[in-house]
Amino acid sequence: MSDRTSKPGDAEPLASTVIRKKTGVAHLFAAAQYSAQGFRRLIQESAFRHELLGFVGGLVVFGLVGASLFEFLGFVVLMMLMFSVEALNTAIEELVDRISPEISTVGRNAKDLGSFAVFCLIVANGAFAAYVVISRLFLA
Repeated sequence: MSDRTSKPGDAEPLASTVIRKKTGVAHLFAAAQYSAQGFRRLIQESAFRHELLGFVGGLVVFGLVGASLFEFLGFVVLMMLMFSVEALNTAIEELVDRISPEISTVGRNAKDLGSFAVFCLIVANGAFAAYVVISRLFLA
């Protein structure tokens, strides 16, 4: 992202604040820092912590049933996608709460749509995990 500079004594950056973009190696370090801050925010969400437990549990189950490397990779990719959508859902919820703290149909719809996106990936992950476990235990 960027560094914001403002006049001394400013309590909060103004819309007219000058933003200096980082470039080169500094940009890589800044991007890593922003990602780490996002992870620290997301870990505060109980839904994300449950998904992390599901991820670890899924890896253990896949190991116990003798899943192939491709099956492990598919599970990891699906879970990373779910983590990404969970992060976007949390961002939507925070923006809606900030922009429209009162209860509104539009805000509720935005939150519900984000929740539905996460639900779809939970179903996809569950179906994939069930397929792998059933095929390894009963069809192999």
